[in-house]
Amino acid sequence: MTGRVAVVTAWSRDREDHLRRQRAFLSGVSASGIEVLRIDVGLDADPASITPGVVAGHVPPGSHGVRVGAARNEGARIALDHGAEVLVFLDVDCLPGPEMLSRYVEVLRAQPSDIVCGPVTYLASPQRPGWLDELDAMTRPHPARPNPEPGETRPASADEYDLFWSLSFAVTAMTWRRLGGFDEVYEGYGAEDTHFARRARASGVGLRWVGGAHAYHQWHPAGSPPWRHLDDILRNGELFARTWGEWPMRGWIEAFVVAGAVEEHAGGFRRAVV
Repeated sequence: MTGRVAVVTAWSRDREDHLRRQRAFLSGVSASGIEVLRIDVGLDADPASITPGVVAGHVPPGSHGVRVGAARNEGARIALDHGAEVLVFLDVDCLPGPEMLSRYVEVLRAQPSDIVCGPVTYLASPQRPGWLDELDAMTRPHPARPNPEPGETRPASADEYDLFWSLSFAVTAMTWRRLGGFDEVYEGYGAEDTHFARRARASGVGLRWVGGAHAYHQWHPAGSPPWRHLDDILRNGELFARTWGEWPMRGWIEAFVVAGAVEEHAGGFRRAVV
């Protein structure tokens, strides 16, 4: 497999500094025999200004918030229209490691029908890398997900599909067309990536963990559980349960229950009635 690789990022203006750093790091990443096409899809109500060297897309918010799944679908549509053979999806908060693109392309050459995912390191607040060669010393892959040795891969077991994170992954154009993209019913925060992985598993699409394809999540204020996304989590969780018969994001939901903000109701969950 040679040719064009599209890197698709959905972003909003509150992450513009992260986006600029990501673009700078991507400019230093290369993979043999490929051309990198940068596609940034804005999530804000108004389109962003044009950036030289970047193909822009725009998906405005829906009635319940930003439409990340729809934005990724739009980025993929643009990528396919430009003849991309490989689609790499990278969250706006993530920096690519030096080998991320080359590892994804290498593995997809051998396993073109799989979704491939590399490890993700969550950087601490003081860590602001300025150069690719600083990343190695910061590498601490999140322990919740598999982390094969560099140069190695392994297929996900059936129960590992729920560990799929859309922060950093890649597919061939063929597999993307087979999957049909993200379900655009999800708006705001949460569940669209777990739904995507469940549909892949149901369709017999492989999921593969790729050693050495590191991405680095840049720090930003958040919460655990993420209180500002409570209503999104309840709404999207209910949508997910209608399809899959169970609720996702149970760790967060259970934390909301313990805090007294959420209660069980009719086989699911809702905001606690006081």
